[in-house]
Amino acid sequence: MKVVKLVNLTKKFGDLVAVNQISMEIEAGEIYGLLGPNGAGKSSAINMICSLLRSDKGEIFLFEKDLKRETDFCKRKLGIVPQDLAIYEDLSAVENVKFFASLYGLKGNLLKECVEEALGFVGLSDQAKIQPKGFSGGMKRRLNIACALAHRPQLIIMDEPTVGIDPQSRNHILQAVQRLNQMGCTIIYTSHYMEEVEEICTRIGIMDHGKLIAEGTKEELTGIITTTNSIAITVDSLANLEEAKLKAIKGVERVEIEEKIVQIHSRREVNNLDQIILYFTNRGMAIKSLESKTPDLETVFLTLTGRKLRD
Repeated sequence: MKVVKLVNLTKKFGDLVAVNQISMEIEAGEIYGLLGPNGAGKSSAINMICSLLRSDKGEIFLFEKDLKRETDFCKRKLGIVPQDLAIYEDLSAVENVKFFASLYGLKGNLLKECVEEALGFVGLSDQAKIQPKGFSGGMKRRLNIACALAHRPQLIIMDEPTVGIDPQSRNHILQAVQRLNQMGCTIIYTSHYMEEVEEICTRIGIMDHGKLIAEGTKEELTGIITTTNSIAITVDSLANLEEAKLKAIKGVERVEIEEKIVQIHSRREVNNLDQIILYFTNRGMAIKSLESKTPDLETVFLTLTGRKLRD
């Protein structure tokens, strides 16, 4: 099932085109990472999916239902974890979760069950009766997530859920995202931390200037900017190195040598690592280290946008 489908989605603010004819599809069970520098249009796109902002043109389908025509149906299946904390500091943790869950029509024993389940999921059961004004930043973020989960949504949008918190709380939240996904939730995840997106997202979209400029798995995105993999091999001596024979190995396109480090660039589709290692061992050249130099997501992002994520 296509949980999210956007067709030529457009939003303008005066002369500014914040979202420019975006089309995308997200299948059930995905963790879809949405990246883009500041002003790229991510927040506007998310707000339209959440019905917090009306589109100027285009269509939004959630769970194969037209959002404009089936707004209530879509909202019941959607959970939102906003970047800015949406909790009441003068209510206890359990009262916060109960309030947000009740907005979806939950009541009685089902409401109690869902609230306890949500607090337990984020590890706040023992803090249920405490007001969040005394919580750490990480605990507030986890409560924010519990409020979004209590009505058991099937699509969860998480807008920078780990911003400004300690590493331990960040790990807890990332693990929670993966557990939610394993339980059947589809997740849209935005972050300014590239390593988070690399770790948990099954597919990634990159926005810039209101457009979706690239989309795919991490491997597919790196394939956009390079058709080669490279490895750096450090050896004890270069005395027996015959560069021409190394270049003759199938798939090798370029060899660079600096001191005792040999960097070999090979076509991505050719699996020749065993032949490269054999080349060195047959010549009595002891390999001290071997490091893969495949481009990471940050390299892809900078290449495609020319900007850092926070620019």
